[in-house]
Parts: sequence; C-alpha cells; structure tokens
Amino acid sequence: MLPIDSYREIFTAFLQDKIQTKEPKSLYAPITYILKLGGKRLRPVLTLMTAEIFGANHKEALNAALAVEVFHNFSLVHDDIMDDAPLRRGEQTVHEKWNLNTGILSGDAMLIQAYQLFESYENNTFRGLAQIFSKTALEVCEGQQYDVDFEVRNDVTEAEYLKMIEYKTAVLVGAAMKMGALVAGASEDDTQKIYDFGRLLGVAFQLQDDYLDAFGDPETFGKQVGGDIIENKKTYLYLKAIENATKEDKEQLMTMFANKNGLSNDSKIELTKEIFVKTGASELTKKAIKEYTQKALDLLNTLGVSSDKKQVLVDLSEGLMYRTV
Repeated sequence: MLPIDSYREIFTAFLQDKIQTKEPKSLYAPITYILKLGGKRLRPVLTLMTAEIFGANHKEALNAALAVEVFHNFSLVHDDIMDDAPLRRGEQTVHEKWNLNTGILSGDAMLIQAYQLFESYENNTFRGLAQIFSKTALEVCEGQQYDVDFEVRNDVTEAEYLKMIEYKTAVLVGAAMKMGALVAGASEDDTQKIYDFGRLLGVAFQLQDDYLDAFGDPETFGKQVGGDIIENKKTYLYLKAIENATKEDKEQLMTMFANKNGLSNDSKIELTKEIFVKTGASELTKKAIKEYTQKALDLLNTLGVSSDKKQVLVDLSEGLMYRTV
C-alpha cells in the first residue's frame, strides 16, 4: 500500500496525460478546465486504494478511477448551473467562465467519456463496473432532484435529508470503492461490504461539507461560504436548528429561508449561523459526522483483509472527519 498522497499524485499524473483538449475546443476546453482545477480527488484515490487492498496493482484501476472522477466533475458542472454558483474550488465555474449552453453540452460529453473508460476492461469486469456505475449515476440524479425539491419545502424531515445526501453524494463514494474491488476480483461479500463502508463514509463526508459550507474558512474551503444558506438548502444544520429553536428563532429562520425579510446575503448568512450555534445545531452536526464515521469503521471488523490494510482505511476515515477543505 502507498501513502494516500502518492495515490493522488499517480492519479493526477494519469489524468493530466489522459485528458487533452481537442476539436472542437469550445466543447473540450471546459472539460479540461474543470478536471484540472484540482480538488481532493477523494473518489479516484479510493478506487486505487481499494484495488490494492484486495490484491490488485493500482495501475489496473486507473481507468475506473478516472471514470469516477469524470462523472463526479460532470455532476458538479451541472449542479453549479442549477445552483447558479460563481465559484468552484476557488475559481470560476464552467458556466460563468463560458456560458450556460457550454456548461450543459460539455457536461453531457463528460458523462459519455466516463462510460468509455470502462471499455478497457474484460467482459465480466466491464459488466460489473457498468452496472454499479449506471445505478449510481441515476441515484445521483435522484439525489439532486430531492435537493432541488427541498429548497421550496418547509416540511423536510431528517430522514428525507439523509436519504438525499446518501443518493447525491454517498453512493458515489461507495461506488468508487466497489469499482476498485471489482477490478481486483474481490469476493461478492467483501465487494458489498466495502461499498457499504464507502457509502457510510460518504454520508459523514457530506455532513462535514454542510458544516464547512457554513463555518469553514473561505481561504481553504474553495467555495463560497454560506452558499447553502443563500440557496435556502434544508441541510442537517438547518433541520437541527428548526428542531431545537425557540419559537422566535424558528420563525426568523423560516422567514429568512423563504426570502421574505429583505436581508442582504451577508446578513442572512451571519444571522443563520448565529441561530445554528445558539440551537446547538452546529455541535449536533459534528456529532452526526462522528457517528456515521464510526458506523463505517465498524464494518471493517468483518472485512476479509489484513489488519494493516484496515488501518489504512481507519486513517483515511479519521482524516476526512477532521478535514477543513
């Protein structure tokens, strides 16, 4: 097993070599741009790591890892359009740098490119990769639609929200790990367990993302802090605040998220964050992050790999739980 940073460097070099701008440049330049912006590269790193955890050489999983990263970035391009987001990883979003039509079409091309990357695998592996990929891609779309629907609803439950982030974010983390296991030819039992591990870790990851969206440092977070608040997203923070708020704070929060008080974005963000802290929502969110991370770690006890390989996953999980980016 290599250090996590080594997998990231190997994958980044592979991506830089594989993703080239070709004609028509107006279609492919935005793809090169978004893929080379950087980011945590979490999902492809997980694919490479998982392949080696189950006995394969990480090089065998590079195309699968790139497929995961291309799909992830495709979803970000379209999400940014839907959210009218100005920044992604501290830089202009694709639709801001080019235009809406380019963002839509280049995103569509990325989805096709992701599927093409599976063509290098033999039939059984190809079929397994395509099946989990198609299932996951559809779930991500469902999660995004739930997210959009929740913006105009005042009755979103905690269970509904957790289902939404599982579909929108967590299933792709699970799929990234399952793909590594499939490339390595792991047993069906271990393949399912590593998928569930990744899915639970993905829920914790998204809850941490929600927390950082409100309380992160804009210099390190790479996105507009308070973006979820501006977009009236019913995050875990919001739901816990509503659950524990006084009548006055609850009314104020619901009014702000209905855009009925005429506040500037900066004032809305500041007042919302004050309520998140006052109601204990911020601490409850951090608690939930730890709980989902622990659920993921509990699965490792039954995984059929050596203890040193399990420790790699433990270290990764704890690093994600305490990240600031």
